[in-house]
Formats: sequence, structure tokens, C-alpha cells
Amino acid sequence: MTAVTLRLDIVSAEKKIFSGEAEMVFVTGEMGELGIAPGHSQLLTNLQPGYVRALLPAKKEEVFYISGGMLEVQPYIVSVLADTAMRADDIDEAAAHLAEEHARNALAGKVSAMDVARATAELAEAAAQIRAIQRLKKRAK
Repeated sequence: MTAVTLRLDIVSAEKKIFSGEAEMVFVTGEMGELGIAPGHSQLLTNLQPGYVRALLPAKKEEVFYISGGMLEVQPYIVSVLADTAMRADDIDEAAAHLAEEHARNALAGKVSAMDVARATAELAEAAAQIRAIQRLKKRAK
């Protein structure tokens, strides 16, 4: 007996990042973490910066970083439409930590509301990249 799967498509503004079968998908939605299994009810929601974790057939796992976007769920199709997306293995960890430090320093010396908003967004993106890397490292253990 074969496991039931769903089709997962992850697309950024630049290109298709992933398209394939998954047994389960985990994302960070507007209201928190979502776990999507085959047969899930229809859903449309905004995504927060974070990672998408896909459990693939044969117990493999893929981790992707997204900077935000939209999630569309049909019973057997999940579409992640991301502003920016990449495989977690492609993230430069040192650059992510540097960006996080830069954003924290900018917040500490905030000058205007616009600076605070920009620094907060940069901090959220850097933290999301770091979480994706950490998730990938957990998987490797």
C-alpha cells in the first residue's frame, strides 16, 4: 500500500524552487504554525518569514526559507507563493548572522519610524533564515 501524498509547489518571484510530492508540509502562517496533510481543507493565508518543511516520501525532509508570501491549500495541492524563497542549504549562515546583528544595531539606534520598520523587517528575515539553517542542521543529526 502506497502512502497518500500531496503536490507541493514553492515559487518565488524569480523562479520555481520546488515541485514534487510530499506526505506533510509545515509552514508559518499569519496565526502560527500550520501542518498540512493530504486531504486538508481549502485554505488561503498570508505567510510569515520562516521556513517551509516538507516531509517527502521515503522519510526524506526538505527545508526552505521564505521571506513571506501566500499559501494556498487544496485537498491534495499546496502552493507556496513566496516573495523570496531558497533551499535552506543555499543560505549563507555567516551573512544571515551578520544581517541579524546589523538589524539589531539599527533598532538600538533607531532614528525614525521608517528606520524601525525597515530594521524590524530585516531582523525578521535574518532570524527566519537562521531558523531554517538550524532546522536543516537538526535534520542532518
